[in-house]
Amino acid sequence: MIKAPGSLQDLRKNQYVKAKAEPTWRFWGLYVHVCKRESLQEAYEMAKENDGAPGSDGVTFEAIEEGGVERFLQQIRNELITNAYRPMQVRKKEIPKDGGTKVRILSIPSIRDRVVQGALKLILEPIFEADFQPGSYGYRPKRTAHEAIHRVAQGIVETKTKIIDLDWRAYFDNGQHSLLLEKVAKRVRDDQVMRLLKMILKATGKKGVPQGGVISPVLSNLYLNEVDRMLERARKVTRYKQYTAIQYARFADDLVILVESHKRHDGLIAAVAKRLREELGKLRVQVNEEKSRIVDLRKGESFSFLGFDFRLVSSLKGRWRPQYTPKVKKRTVLLGEAPGDLPAESGPSGERGDRTDQPDPARLGELLCGRALESVFRIYTRLGGKENPAIPDGGKETQGLRLETME
Repeated sequence: MIKAPGSLQDLRKNQYVKAKAEPTWRFWGLYVHVCKRESLQEAYEMAKENDGAPGSDGVTFEAIEEGGVERFLQQIRNELITNAYRPMQVRKKEIPKDGGTKVRILSIPSIRDRVVQGALKLILEPIFEADFQPGSYGYRPKRTAHEAIHRVAQGIVETKTKIIDLDWRAYFDNGQHSLLLEKVAKRVRDDQVMRLLKMILKATGKKGVPQGGVISPVLSNLYLNEVDRMLERARKVTRYKQYTAIQYARFADDLVILVESHKRHDGLIAAVAKRLREELGKLRVQVNEEKSRIVDLRKGESFSFLGFDFRLVSSLKGRWRPQYTPKVKKRTVLLGEAPGDLPAESGPSGERGDRTDQPDPARLGELLCGRALESVFRIYTRLGGKENPAIPDGGKETQGLRLETME
């Protein structure tokens, strides 16, 4: 969770505990906490720490502090209390991705609007965090891309080597505001909060969850939470003792589903893929069929997740183990920017199933900074075991294999 002042932190903690204990409880009286001075102050400090470019009004942090932060926050508070607050139109900014072959549209709110979104996030986040699922990692407190990658690698170790790889078409641009507000209303019974949230969404356009908004990460995870719930149910119904036939990990709109390779689970792939399409259809999220596929790691195929290529390789002892390496484009960029004394690794090139439009994870730089590149070739030490377990032919269970739980 975000570290906030004492009373605000207590409020957030109490909200989380209440939401966790009562999954159908609807919270009311939230707007007054959004308007509190300490909420706005904390939101301003978070916005300043993240820095960022000015919004459509061109106002910078330097200009705000020159005019007085206290005055700035009091003006926002007055507008919120009197219901006079109206968010400004966001500033659109194109940033290159995939080596410059494509662009991602960022929606940059003004600093004033970032403060309001930040205050709203401080109050709403603990409520929805209680509902989010274990396999969701994107932009959540105390969760990282590292952990999502580790979860996928662990699934491969557990012989979940058949992969459902669905590519979503412009997820962030097509989210339906009405559906999102319905999901919020299941937990929030506060007309003023709902009105504020609706105005924030409208400032970005008629649909979509803006990339660049302070509250967008919470909203995007909420929008896809039913997809995560469905996959959690699939894990539970296929559980046998400490093992499951299905594993999944999601980081924002990057989702991978792993299925046990034994023949008795062949029907699961079609069933899970069908249910996934049904849930995405309810959300009006389009699947890019040209780039969606089923991957079998045992056949030498590979898949991408969070900027890494995953495949099975044989160790020196002849055991099969998972390997993940930075995608070719990202590795090339990284090595081009690395210090001169960093040796260039010649990792596997993109082969069958290499997705070239993989979105950059929020913390990919953290994963690959400096000499940390060397560690991405050694998944062995991240699996928690003294020896990589073999992946037996035919998917038969290995006697005595012990794996730590991931949750």
